[in-house]
Amino acid sequence: MKEENVMKTVVKLILIYYLLQILGSLVAAPCVMLWQFAATGTLDVAAAQAQVAAPAMLLGFVFIAVFVWKAGYLTDLRRMFSPVSAGWTVGAVLAGVSLIVWADFLVARLTFLPDWLEQTFQTLQAGWLGVLCMAVLGPVLEEVFFRGVLTRELLKRYKPTTAILVSGLVFGIVHLNPAQVVGACISGFFFAWLYARTRSILPGMLIHILNNGLSVYLMRTCPEVETVGELLGSTGYAVLLAVSAVVLILSMCWLLRQQNRFKPLEV
Repeated sequence: MKEENVMKTVVKLILIYYLLQILGSLVAAPCVMLWQFAATGTLDVAAAQAQVAAPAMLLGFVFIAVFVWKAGYLTDLRRMFSPVSAGWTVGAVLAGVSLIVWADFLVARLTFLPDWLEQTFQTLQAGWLGVLCMAVLGPVLEEVFFRGVLTRELLKRYKPTTAILVSGLVFGIVHLNPAQVVGACISGFFFAWLYARTRSILPGMLIHILNNGLSVYLMRTCPEVETVGELLGSTGYAVLLAVSAVVLILSMCWLLRQQNRFKPLEV
């Protein structure tokens, strides 16, 4: 597969990703309104709009999962979900969590970036289905799609560094929400690097679930707090940043000393 064909495939995958999410919303909206009318005998458009977010997200995930399966991208599930050593996994989780702490610190400084989805997140975290989608199903689906499919396609023809950079940038940009783009790019670089090293999406998936799960937990339990710094206070946050920096350096040094597993995938 030539490089231009790889990029066409990447663009096609992103367009399909968006279209299937839109399709999820289009299918969910009338279903929610019908359910509301059957249950209450009335049709409250404002209430239906609030209730449709979680079912729309779930259906979008289902449609995307069906697509990658039908398109033949899941023919090597055993390798995609292959376990890595316990030591490597622990090192990856420590590095990932520490990196997320510093990414959060950076994003908190970018106060000029608007959060277009703040109200949507508030709506989603109010119900169990929205919590499940954001904390678990979303991370699982995104790791399958963006690492197991998209990054895999990039690694077929590009050097690992190029594939990782492109994959991370795409992952950040597709979030569209300015307040998320920077943090998503940083996470995307790291998750793509983990996949390139191991050819497994499990380490990245575990970190992704931890990150999203903690975010949802904080939104539900501390809705008035906007940043981790506000939650911990200046002293506590300074300690967290210092510890995270040390852990990040040590864990990355340890991971980099392991056998280099960058290998080109078969075309």
